[in-house]
Amino acid sequence: MIDLEGALTRIHREEYAAVVASLVRRFGDIDLAEDAATEALVAALEHWPGGGIPPNPGGWLTTTATRKALDRIRRESRRDAKHQQAAMIIDPTPSADPGVVDDDRLRLLFTCCHPALAPEARVALTLKLIGGLTVEEIAAAFLVPTTTMAQRITRAKRKIAAAHIPYRVPQAADLPARLDGVLSVLYLVFNEGYLSSSGTEPIREDLCLEAVRLARLLRSLLTTEPEVTGLLALMLLTEARRPARLAGGELVTLAEQDRGRWDRGLIEEGHALVRECLAINRPGHYQLLAAINAVHTDAPTASDTDWGQIAALYDQLHALAPTPVVALNRAVARAELDGPLVALAAVDRLAMTRYHAWHATRADLLRRLGRSGEAAAAYDEAIAATDNPAERAYLTRRRGQLG
Repeated sequence: MIDLEGALTRIHREEYAAVVASLVRRFGDIDLAEDAATEALVAALEHWPGGGIPPNPGGWLTTTATRKALDRIRRESRRDAKHQQAAMIIDPTPSADPGVVDDDRLRLLFTCCHPALAPEARVALTLKLIGGLTVEEIAAAFLVPTTTMAQRITRAKRKIAAAHIPYRVPQAADLPARLDGVLSVLYLVFNEGYLSSSGTEPIREDLCLEAVRLARLLRSLLTTEPEVTGLLALMLLTEARRPARLAGGELVTLAEQDRGRWDRGLIEEGHALVRECLAINRPGHYQLLAAINAVHTDAPTASDTDWGQIAALYDQLHALAPTPVVALNRAVARAELDGPLVALAAVDRLAMTRYHAWHATRADLLRRLGRSGEAAAAYDEAIAATDNPAERAYLTRRRGQLG
């Protein structure tokens, strides 16, 4: 018997962005596209139990959503002439630049990352539309209340409509100025897939692969932009380790992973891209993160890791982007060189109390120092701060091992 609910969940995650992007291209209205896509999913719940899941569920959902959108346009007389015209055409926004990749989701990505929108709104809206994340998941990623994130997304959609922001990939000459927001979004989409902030799946392969796909498209547009190359390299080197990321429903740390399960093809491709970045010699955030991951994946065993090189790269990254997350990861690297006591002092200065990784890092450092009572309390905080089932399982086991 088919697990219809499970199949619908999977299909929603795999097809949602494509359906919404297709409808936005045709009708030019994000709210209409989202509503119609949701109605199509409801229709699937009604029709598929009797008739079965169609061979092309994405196509079925797109066709059904298009009909739902057309029905709504016909019902609502307040729709203006623009919507009426959109209902009669296939693609209202053909690319003006033959060198630009024609991809609905890439178009939608650039629409959501338009400079007219506030940076935090660009990222949030794209995570929702391209990544298919819920408002709750996005709020968790940004460490803000759900209501705040919902308001941010609503304002962004209103701004797109009011400012008549075009739904297209910018022409080649305009692409570099639009990169920062797009790269941030793709990185966050990938991270949400690699370690889900909520839900029952600890890793969402669909988000990882979609982020990689879009990063490859971006690189085909901007072959000489080292940060694009760096981001793709970072994703590939991280994705290469995914087969060893879980064991028995539990998260496996980098040091404990079976490196024989890593994807050597992706690692070789990622290393080649890092070398391209080094040749250009214009270091950036994603290039440095990719270089760090290249060092990790170059070590045949965890004990062979060149922590001195990693710490130096984190120093360089922190000088470029002095964020708390970078500082936290730099402290982890310093712990391997200077010991857990020095690292703990650096971590405690950050006081990232809403961030599960901060608590988990403190717990591990306290454990290494033999301060079991404090470590147990830190593990409790880390467990309470994450909804990822595999991470919770790992943290719970480590807490139970305290003497």
